[in-house]
Formats: sequence, structure tokens, C-alpha cells
Amino acid sequence: MNQRFAFRLATAAGLLCVLTACDPNRVFEQNIDFPNYSWDVQQKPAFTFAIQDTAARYDVYFNVRHASSYGFYNLYVKHTLTGPTGRVGAPLLHQMLLMDPKTGEPKGSGTGDIYDIQLLALPKQHFAKPGNYTLTLEQYMRQDQLPGLMAVGVRVAKHVDKK
Repeated sequence: MNQRFAFRLATAAGLLCVLTACDPNRVFEQNIDFPNYSWDVQQKPAFTFAIQDTAARYDVYFNVRHASSYGFYNLYVKHTLTGPTGRVGAPLLHQMLLMDPKTGEPKGSGTGDIYDIQLLALPKQHFAKPGNYTLTLEQYMRQDQLPGLMAVGVRVAKHVDKK
């Protein structure tokens, strides 16, 4: 009977952790790992997500996982957004600061020499039509290989005004 109670308690605690860790505003999140932990200029990760609520505003984030061996404090990324009708929006260039330019300290959270950072790329984005959207990322640095960049991703969440 004691074992049964302990099992139920552990199950309830685990379920509580899972439920509280979920973000009810998140619509989509996916990360893509790069082979050999290097982003080649030819690799253009694409992320397809569904939008149902066209009245809502959405925050679109870019996720980056990098090693401390990454040779730059920033990362230039160009994105294109393709809508449900197939129309491709104009590309937009983003500069993401992965490390403090003065101190060299990595931004984001890290364990060992691996760091994860999530940057708000498109705040309060409006999607006019319901359906599937595809956001494609490409690195826009001055070298073809970016060793130390392990993964990139996209997160889409309903915008919540902070009061």
C-alpha cells in the first residue's frame, strides 16, 4: 500500500510539472540541429506552422543553441515568410547578439560551454489568413561555415500584453 501511494504521488507530481511547464500561448516551437555543429550557408532550415486565429497578434522568436567556441558575438540571419496562398514576403535581416560585445559573456542560459538563447524577432505579428505559414532562415554572415552553431529554431506564441 505504501508503494502504491508513493507511485500515485510521484505520478501526480510529474503530471503537475508537465502541465505547469506548458505555455498555453505557444502555438508552435521547433528546433533543427546542424550536422557537425556547424551552420553551412547552403542550409536553410524551414519551419511550417498553422495559424487559426487571425484576430490575434503573435510573437515570433528565433532560438539559437551555440557553443562557446562560436567565433562571433553576433549572428546575422535573414528570414522569409511564405503564407498559406504561397505568397513569399520580402526577406528581413536580423542581427542577433549572442554574446555581450564588450565583455564577451554569452547571453541566454547555458550548461558547460553550450548556450541557448531565444530572441524576439517579430513582435506582435499579424497573420491575415488562416492556414500554414513557412518561415525559412538563412545565415547571413561573411563565411560559409559557422562552426559552434549547433541548432536554430522558431517559436510562435500568442502575444500577451504585460501589465
